[in-house]
Amino acid sequence: MSATPILALRWISKRFGAVQALTDVELEVHAGEVVALVGDNGAGKSTLVKVIAGVGPADEGVVEWEGRPVRVERPHDAQELGIATVYQDLALCDNLDVVNNLFLGREIRRAGVLDEVEMERRSRELLQTLSIRIPSVRIPVASLSGGQRQTVAIARSLLGEPRIVILDEPTAALGVEQTAQVLDLVERLRERGLGVILISHNMADVKAVADTVAVLRLGANNGTFAVRSTSQEEIIAAITGATDNAVTRRRARSGVEVAK
Repeated sequence: MSATPILALRWISKRFGAVQALTDVELEVHAGEVVALVGDNGAGKSTLVKVIAGVGPADEGVVEWEGRPVRVERPHDAQELGIATVYQDLALCDNLDVVNNLFLGREIRRAGVLDEVEMERRSRELLQTLSIRIPSVRIPVASLSGGQRQTVAIARSLLGEPRIVILDEPTAALGVEQTAQVLDLVERLRERGLGVILISHNMADVKAVADTVAVLRLGANNGTFAVRSTSQEEIIAAITGATDNAVTRRRARSGVEVAK
């Protein structure tokens, strides 16, 4: 793992009126590393993801990309850097087939006409590289299982050749077999040298694929743990507040209102 992270957040703060959603949050993601971002409801995970993705820029703090400060004020800024986000709703079109979902908004044209042959070739190549198995690239997405739909959404995010991929609750509402498919894909993303930010409530999934766990509590850092040397109980204690860092203790005593 390289010494300089691809992405680093320094002292990130975000307020919504009287609600202090984030306070001095720090996070680092290296190439070939899966960082699980965990915390109870209202901990600030969604707000932090929006900061990284350019949907809701931070009020204070610095975003660093490969060691240099950058401005991420719009989704386009994040995409230009190489940050791709797969949200929980997947944003897939059920009536379109896999090929047209993969290239939605990135269609390949030749002489002003959609090049369906080239898009299909690239789709097969991409899915094969990621070891994603589906019946056909021309099957409507509505016919796929939940796990297959999730893998298609993740594959689509890779067309822009990102360096960082954010996965928002990718295994939520999936069965055991479908969850295994998605976790296998997360491991392949790591093998390709990508940095992965995994937002999850499932500790079994986190322990299965993450290298590092970053805990948010009351909108602040409450511990960063190496998965191999940390028990699940220690992580849960940080999430619930059984072990609080100085920032969260100070905010809890002061009665600062936090995001829901």
